[in-house]
Formats: sequence, structure tokens, C-alpha cells
Amino acid sequence: MTRYLLVVLTVLLTSTLFGQNIPTVKGTILDETTASPVEKVELQIQSFDKKQKYVAETDDDGHFNFKNIPFGRYKLVITDKDYRGKSFPVEFLEEHYPTYTLDTFRIARNVTWMFNWGKTTETYDAKGERIIHYPTSHLVARIILILYGGCLVLIFFYSVLQLSLSIAYARNRKKKAAEKPLPFIEAEAPFVTVQLPMYNELYVADRIIETVAAFDYPRDRFQIQVLDDSTDETVDVIAKKVAEVAARGINIQHEHRVDRTGYKAGALDAAMDRVQGEFIAIFDADFVPEPDFLRRTMPYFKDPKVGVVQTRWGHLNKDFSLLTELQAFGLNGHFAIEQGGRTASGHFINFNGTGGIWRKTTIADAGGWEHDTLTEDLDLSYRAQMKGWKFVYREDVIAPAELPITMSALKNQQHRWMKGGAECFIKMWKRLVTAKGVKTSDKIHGLSHLFNSSVFVFILLLSLLSLPVLHIKDSFSDLNFFIQFGTVFISSTLFLAYYYWLAYRDKTGNTFMDIIRFTWRFIQFLIVSMGLSLSNTVAVLEGYLGIKSSFVRTPKFNVSTKKDATKNKYDKKSISLITIGEGMLMLLFGFTAVNRAIYGDLGMVAFHSMLTIGYGIVFFNTLKELRR
Repeated sequence: MTRYLLVVLTVLLTSTLFGQNIPTVKGTILDETTASPVEKVELQIQSFDKKQKYVAETDDDGHFNFKNIPFGRYKLVITDKDYRGKSFPVEFLEEHYPTYTLDTFRIARNVTWMFNWGKTTETYDAKGERIIHYPTSHLVARIILILYGGCLVLIFFYSVLQLSLSIAYARNRKKKAAEKPLPFIEAEAPFVTVQLPMYNELYVADRIIETVAAFDYPRDRFQIQVLDDSTDETVDVIAKKVAEVAARGINIQHEHRVDRTGYKAGALDAAMDRVQGEFIAIFDADFVPEPDFLRRTMPYFKDPKVGVVQTRWGHLNKDFSLLTELQAFGLNGHFAIEQGGRTASGHFINFNGTGGIWRKTTIADAGGWEHDTLTEDLDLSYRAQMKGWKFVYREDVIAPAELPITMSALKNQQHRWMKGGAECFIKMWKRLVTAKGVKTSDKIHGLSHLFNSSVFVFILLLSLLSLPVLHIKDSFSDLNFFIQFGTVFISSTLFLAYYYWLAYRDKTGNTFMDIIRFTWRFIQFLIVSMGLSLSNTVAVLEGYLGIKSSFVRTPKFNVSTKKDATKNKYDKKSISLITIGEGMLMLLFGFTAVNRAIYGDLGMVAFHSMLTIGYGIVFFNTLKELRR
């Protein structure tokens, strides 16, 4: 009987003991390659029949904790999808009560298909399990990250310079607002020639000629030159209008060239020997300057060192569509902050090709109009300022103009500006760096100004590199630090937001609502700018590579509302490799954004979604215009 009771008591004690749990099971997980702690790794303790599962996740130091694990035999399983699934046998006994610290485990990150190639090496862990490394892929990953980081640094540098201009503009704005415009003294008015370069401007030729003929300026000190390179019925339209204006006693000539040598720059240069004025005002055909334009600008030439007076562009059809609103948003940034900020800091600015006035002797002193770039205005501006001529920018004088209303017209205009900017950089950068008498700060800002169009190259390259960067993040945990460091450059977007906020001209006085409307408009602007990055990058690369192309002028429609007719025989549309590329990039970034969102990796989803929408807007608008 006594023996029976002892046996029963022993069984009961054993059952009670093995029915207990270990309150805490802890351990550490390290990266196999770097031996550093691995954070946020999901793992489980599973019974061999998988009926019992206990879940945990490592903290920032790679530590994990399981609570209340019953005694018994189990396996520790790495279930995190970012790491190779491995299991380790573990056993919890009475002697491990109350806290059991497991051995340190080393795990390897999954190498994605993009980097599971090249030379491999093998090592073995403490348990003798084989581990495969990809040193060649790892080296390629480092190179990609260097290029990716380089794009971020250059975009950051660009945004810092824009921020510096914003600060200079903000500091100087009150001072400028308090300045009284110089008075116009009619008895001292100098002779002015107004040049109107045109090429097949059937829809707007009449309007600009009549607008300039209505200038409130002494008629005996005023000349109009219509520089006509047209090859269609525009020639007859101009000839008829010039005859009408001349009959009213206005000094006007129709200068028609039978060839387009040098395009716009060639036309301006060819007419120089027939210029009667000491000063030359230039307007493109889509501009509608106010009658008092000359009276408000000419007084600034009393300073004999002033070679150019440039005015701000206005927008005749800003409210025509979202496309025109976004163009106005971007151009306001240039004409407020870039031109205003550079003026306030004493840096070089540029004549914008129209809406400004030149001193004739300044053109001659700088070497005249040259037509080896598509942006002859930027080229001559820098040559003149390096000669010591001063440029005056009047933000208070507005010269309204028409914005492109179709995606094809906008892309043509952007292509010319971006390519011409790159051509000017190649032509001028050495001359600017070695120019005597030019301050170092002026040289830095000047180089940045000439290099501005290249920002689209970095945006495109950054977006394309972001795709392998995601795979690097999945494959090599030791490189994640460099990827995470890239988030510092979010400040670039904030700097640019401040830049455009200062130039935002739709403020109502309700600060909260203004910020909401501005933020939405700024996001829209960034999205469409991203969508144009492929087209603009091609233009910039053509400029740097010296690939010459004709001067494709932007079609003018003479419309202000959607009720106006929008047909235009000059707005040529055709599907191109660039358009096909935009469609492919839309699909590529769209797939990546959706895939990563499902995967739970949200770090770049917003960026890739913006790229998808941007390329989609450009691509589908181009197709819609082709259909029309």
C-alpha cells in the first residue's frame, strides 16, 4: 500500500511539473553577414506537429522574448519573409525554469532575383549549415547606391540654392514694395525699336502688331520691326496688317526672310543694321503687353551700365485647364524667386527671350545674337553680364502671354528650353568659371542656373535606380543604413515647397485654406513634372551630346477659355518612342507601387505612385490629342 501511494505521488508530481510553463524564453538574432543585430524579424516557436505556435518579433537590438512556453521539445522557426526560412530545434526542461536564454542565432537575408547571380562564396554556421554569399552582386549593389545617393545629393544641392534665392527674395520683397517706380519724362524719352519675331503665326500675328502699335510712347521715337520668317499665308496677313498700321502714321516695317538661318536668333541678328532705336524691345507673337509698357521700363536705362530691363510674364489663359494652371504655377516660381532672388543677391539673371528691352550697344558689346544654341536669350544674357553690364528685373511690370494648352505643345516648348539650357551650359561654363571680375558666389549661382535643366536627368535616374534599390533593401541588410539615410533628403521637397509658396499668386488671405490649396497644387505640379522627366531628359542629353535640331516654336492658339476654338494646324502630333517610353514607365512604376503596397513595404509607394500618375497624365493626354 505504501509503495502504491509513493508511485501515485511521483506520477502526480511529475505531471504537475511538466504542466508548468517557462515564464520567459529570450534570445538574440544577428545578421549572418554583418554580425549586427537584426530588428523587426518575425519568428515562432512551434511544436513538431505545429498545433502549438508562439509568435514574437525582435526589437531594435535583435532581442526577442516568448512568454509562458510549456515544457517540451519544439523548433524555433524564422518566419519573416525578408529572411531565409530556417528552423532551430529547442527543448525546454525543468532546469530552464523560470527564464531560459537561448543561444544567439545567425540568419541570412533572402537575396532577390535581381541580385542572386554572379560569383558566390560559401561559409558554414556553428551548426554546420551551408550559407551562400553573393559578393559580386553585393558590389554592384554598392555601386547602385552610390549613384542613387549622388542623384539625391545633386537634387539636394539644387534645392538648397533655390532656398537661398527664396530667402533673398523674401528679405528684399518689402524693400522692393516700398520703392517708387522711376518717373517717365517724355521729353527725355529715347528712341525705341520694337522687334516682333514671327514664324507662321496665323492665329496671333494681327493681335501682337495691333497691341504694340497701341503703345503709349512718343511716335517720333518709336519703330516697329515685324521680323517675319513665315512660309504660309501668315506672310499676307502680316503684310496687310503692317500696311494698315503704317497708314495711321506709325513707323513700322515688314522684314520678311526667305530662309530661317539661325531661326529666331538669326532673324534678330539680320535686322540689326536696320534698327533705328538706341534700345530694342522684343516680344514673341503670343504676348499682349500693356500700352504703358515702355513708359514703365525705359526710365531704368538712365543708368548707363544697365543693358537689359526684363519684366515678369503674365498668363492670358491661366484658367483654361489644369495644364495651364500648373504651367503658371511653375513660371511664377521662376519669375518671382529665381529672377527676383538673383536680382536681390546681385547674381546674374537672364533675358527671357521676350517681354524685355535691350540697350543696342550691349548686344554689340557682348558679341551679338548667336544661333549655336536653342536659347539664344540665355546665351547672350551671360555674355553681356560677364562683360559687366547690369540687368534690371521689374516684377511689378507684367507682360501677359499665352500658355500652351496641349500636352504636345508643352512638351515641344519644354524640349527647346531644356535642350537650349544644356547647350548653353556646355558653351558657357568654362568662360564663366574663368571670367575675371565675377564674384565666386555669382559663378556658383550662374553655373547652377545654366545647369538647372539637368535636374530632370537626376529625377529620371533617381526614379529608375529606386527599383533596384528596393531589391538591395530586400537582399543586403548591411546596406539598409545607406538607404534609410536617403530619407534626410526629403528636406529637398520642403525647400522647394517654400520656394513655390513665396511665388504662389492665388492667395486669398485665409492662410489655412491658402496652405491647403497650395499643397494640393504643389503636389500636382510635382507629379506632372515627374511625368515630363523622360521627355526633358532626352532633350538635355541631346544638348550635352551636341545633337542639333531645328527651332520648333510653340503653337499659339489665341484662346483664353474652353469656349474658344482650339484647332490649330501648327500643332503637329505624332506618337514617338518617348511617348511609348512614358507608357511603359507608367506601367512599371504602377506595378511596383501596387506590389510593394501588398508586400507591406510602404517606404517608396508614395514616390512610385506619383511617378505612375505623372507618366499616366502625360501619356494619356498625348494619346487623347492624337485621337482628336
